[in-house]
Amino acid sequence: MSDGFILYPAIDVRDGRVVRLRQGDYAQETRYDDAPLAWAQRYEAQGATWLHLVDLDAARAGGYTLAPLLQQLREHTGLRIQTGGGVRSATDVEAILKAGAERVVVGSLAVREIDTVLGWLASFGAEHITVALDARQDDAGTWQLPVAGWTEQSASDLFSVLARYERHGLRHLLCTDIARDGMLSGPNLSLYRDIVRLAPQARLQASGGVRDIDDILGARECGCAGAVLGKALLEGRFALDDAFARINGAVPC
Repeated sequence: MSDGFILYPAIDVRDGRVVRLRQGDYAQETRYDDAPLAWAQRYEAQGATWLHLVDLDAARAGGYTLAPLLQQLREHTGLRIQTGGGVRSATDVEAILKAGAERVVVGSLAVREIDTVLGWLASFGAEHITVALDARQDDAGTWQLPVAGWTEQSASDLFSVLARYERHGLRHLLCTDIARDGMLSGPNLSLYRDIVRLAPQARLQASGGVRDIDDILGARECGCAGAVLGKALLEGRFALDDAFARINGAVPC
């Protein structure tokens, strides 16, 4: 894809089913027909080369549970996979990579134990770790970083945490504006511009709110290196192959 911009169709799994949560709220769940493997094969047939796979059960409780699914995906598709949820230890990272993932997404621990995750960047290689700093803006305008599947508040703020990772060779960053997740209200391009200025070496993945192909192009134009596509694809608001066609034909920014 031109400029190395990557589209990551997302599959969020809870109790073995493909679901979407509204703003990360486990009580506001939408379930979709067909098994995760069927969705992945459909996306690959439409041109996807990557898949973003989330273990929602583990994101809240810990203990990654999707290794069997990950192995199925590796056996029955050619997709490269970044996946996470409940990653708590180096043993978890090693097991997920061994099961066939290209990258492991680290969220809560990347906020709670920064030094630990910085060590993983060094030991496993920055190409194999995606740091997920998912943020919610408070009344004072500070971007806070909830953890545990966005169910608990932390004392950390987005830009101070990001600055530490930037200084230590962060390569892949995923950031979701939680208020826009599952809302089809458009991605927060202003936030992404700020992140790109602060961490120019990181390849930023836009996540949350994408509703159409123009939103994808907007993320690309503001400096993102990719976009995670969830609800809009699941609900058929646009076709993935059409998105690839538009992006491949877009004028580089």
